[in-house]
Amino acid sequence: MTTTIDVAPDVHDATPQPRGLQVRRSRGDRAFFGGVSFSGLVVLSIMVAVGLFLAIQAAQALRVTGIWSFLVTAEWETDRGKFGISAVLLGTVLIAAVAVAVAFPISLGTALFITEVAPNWLRSALIALVDLMAAVPSVVYGLWGLFLLEGQIVGLSRWINTWFGWIPLFKVAGADPNSPLASATVYTASIFIAGVVVAMMVMPIQCVVMREVFSQVPVGEREGAFALGSTRWGMIRVVALPFGRGGIIGGSMLGLGRALGETIAVLLILSPSFNINFHILQAGGNSVSYLIASRYNETGGVGLSALFAAGLALFAVTLVVNSTASWFVARSRSGASSEA
Repeated sequence: MTTTIDVAPDVHDATPQPRGLQVRRSRGDRAFFGGVSFSGLVVLSIMVAVGLFLAIQAAQALRVTGIWSFLVTAEWETDRGKFGISAVLLGTVLIAAVAVAVAFPISLGTALFITEVAPNWLRSALIALVDLMAAVPSVVYGLWGLFLLEGQIVGLSRWINTWFGWIPLFKVAGADPNSPLASATVYTASIFIAGVVVAMMVMPIQCVVMREVFSQVPVGEREGAFALGSTRWGMIRVVALPFGRGGIIGGSMLGLGRALGETIAVLLILSPSFNINFHILQAGGNSVSYLIASRYNETGGVGLSALFAAGLALFAVTLVVNSTASWFVARSRSGASSEA
């Protein structure tokens, strides 16, 4: 008689397998997930539709002049088939650069003051005021810049030209900085003035993004810096600024994207000029949005298609800038999830 004994397998020899997790969404969760997904697809579809519409409308003009010629030509004579956006694209970039250069230190300082310095009773009021600035219509900023700021800022333009006119960017043709009786008209309706007005419009956007990132600085890192004997400025320099670097960059680029497309304020302030002009203090300038707004009602055919091509170029530039800014902002927020 033979007896068979079954030996149980050693549990230590079996390779452990991870258990699969199954998430059972309730009806409300499924509805919310479907609604959010649908909203995202709608926004993406609208962006794609706008780009396709601009490309279709711009095809006629681009076939006439060619894409490269359209980007490098500094003329706008659609009747002769010679037109391009190099001059207005340069003006757009210069206005946006001036706006970001002016708005960045104000936005950064305001965001740090609200999150790190201001008492609680004052913080909510400052947040409301900054948000209210974003709600002011652009035409109001344009009228403010035209009738109030322009007359006050000419003296600053003259001072910059007097002391820094040796830099090509701040040179003004036809201006005599040594003569106090020289006409101030060479400084009015300039890219610099338009950029300062646009800076007041992009400052709330930059400030909001920076403020939200600074408010997410881990409390443990703040308290650790103070426990080690750091001053408030030392804590800001060592903890807050490095932590919010992505938000600072992202907020600045979001403001840049907003400044690139500003129309009404620039239309009210700038004196139109279709020459390539690197001198930001000198009267005259142009931008892509200015070109479209000022010539849309008086053109047709190839000229209208050329305006759509200019809009397509501006759409592509702002899309790249805003996408890059969103990447930086998302990167900063993901880092904010780790607490000390």
